[in-house]
Formats: sequence, C-alpha cells, structure tokens
Amino acid sequence: MARPVVHDDSLRQELLAVTVELVDRNGPARVTLRDVASAARTSTTAVYSLFGGKSQLLTAVVDDGFRSFRDSQVAAAPEGLQALGVAYRAWALEHPALYRLMFGGAMAAFVDCRPSPEAAGNAMEPLREAVAAAQASGAMRDAPVDLVAAAIWGQVHGLVSLELAQMGPPSADWAAAYDSALDAVARGWAA
Repeated sequence: MARPVVHDDSLRQELLAVTVELVDRNGPARVTLRDVASAARTSTTAVYSLFGGKSQLLTAVVDDGFRSFRDSQVAAAPEGLQALGVAYRAWALEHPALYRLMFGGAMAAFVDCRPSPEAAGNAMEPLREAVAAAQASGAMRDAPVDLVAAAIWGQVHGLVSLELAQMGPPSADWAAAYDSALDAVARGWAA
C-alpha cells in the first residue's frame, strides 16, 4: 500500500512565493495552478491539497503578505511613528510583487481573493497603537485614532505606490521625497 503524500509547510511557503512572482510577472488572469505547481516543482494535487484552488491560493498569498508586513511594523513600533513610516517603505521595496498584490486590486477584479479582515486589520494595528501613544503623551493632536491612522497610512502608501510604479520624474530622489513626506506628516499631526 502506498504511503500518502504529506505536503509540509516548506512546500506551502514555496507555493506562496512562486505565486507572488508569477502573478506579478504575468498577471492573475494568466497564472494557472499548473504554472504554480511547475514553478514549485510539485504537482497540482499538492496545490489543491494545501489551498483548495486558485482563489484560496491567491487569498493565502495576500494574507501571508499582510502578516509579513505587520511583522515588520511590529519590529519598528518601539521606535515610534517615524520608524513605522521608514519600515513601511523598506518592506514595500523589499517585497514589491507582494505589495502590488496586496494593494493593487488587480486580483480582486479577477477572482475573489480579498485579504481576510483579520490579516488586513492586524497589519494596521501597530500604527493605531503608535498614534494612540503619541496622543496620550501629548505629542500628537487629539483626533479619532482610526482617522489619524488612515490619513497617515494613505499618505505613505500613496508615495510608496508612486515610487514602485516609477510615476515621477526620471531623476526623482524617492528616498528624499519620502523622508520629506514623513516630516510633513509628523508636523501636520503635531500637538
């Protein structure tokens, strides 16, 4: 009697990684589970066994991205809001394909693969906590924490997205622009 094939976490992680790259390179409409399995040197049966199908695989990719992003924010949080902003850009530049998948919206138009509310919501928690702490210390003006966090996130997200899309002048110094934006955000919300 044949032994059942066991698909472990390392294969799961490999499938997530190759899916990010394939979707980023080819777009979600052109990626098949056969492509994913081939790139990971496994079978489509393994993909179905671990994820259930394409929609679930893409959702897992997005959720995994939000968890990784949150981990980077948690690591930066003890240094305050400025450090969170720096970590945001660093993570996006280190994971451009994943960043595009998480925030680009292209996949959601193709298949139902929105992040789970828990994964996406938890990713923003370090920013909410930093805003609340800054307000409690008197360093940041009082306003609803969710409003301030969403405004800050939107500002840094916009600039990082422009940088990744290379939508500025060819000579743009994105690091300097980003540092200036972080300074402006800090001044804008200062008490």
